Amino acid sequence: MSVIYPFHIAIPVYNLEECRTFYRDVLNCEEGRSSNHWVDFNLFGHQLVIHYKPKSEDILHTNAVDGKSVPVPHYGVVLSWHIFQEFSELLKNKGVHFIIEPYIRFEGEVGEQATMFFLDPAGNALEFKAFKDIHQLFAK
Repeated sequence: MSVIYPFHIAIPVYNLEECRTFYRDVLNCEEGRSSNHWVDFNLFGHQLVIHYKPKSEDILHTNAVDGKSVPVPHYGVVLSWHIFQEFSELLKNKGVHFIIEPYIRFEGEVGEQATMFFLDPAGNALEFKAFKDIHQLFAK
């Protein structure tokens, strides 16, 4: 059996304070260390760091997956089914605008999963998902 360790991801934001508020107050991430140019967060046990970077004029790219336009790049966490349901309700209650509303992707197929997509205030795309059967995570 392998041990799963937390991942570390650092993402660019052009509006450090607005994103700090979003991750702390909307997503309920515990804030860790910080400086004038970056802030650490606990994102479901993983280390997410937002780093200041001047605003880019890049346009959001998407690829079709299960009939939806999935933003690329994106990042997120695979949650338990129960936590996904609670988290999606929390986000709805906080007025988060979804790019892809929470729904069941690949329903009745290998890899069936609950998923949702939204943007942070800097335009970074986030996906959170859950599997009723976690063994389907890497199923072909």
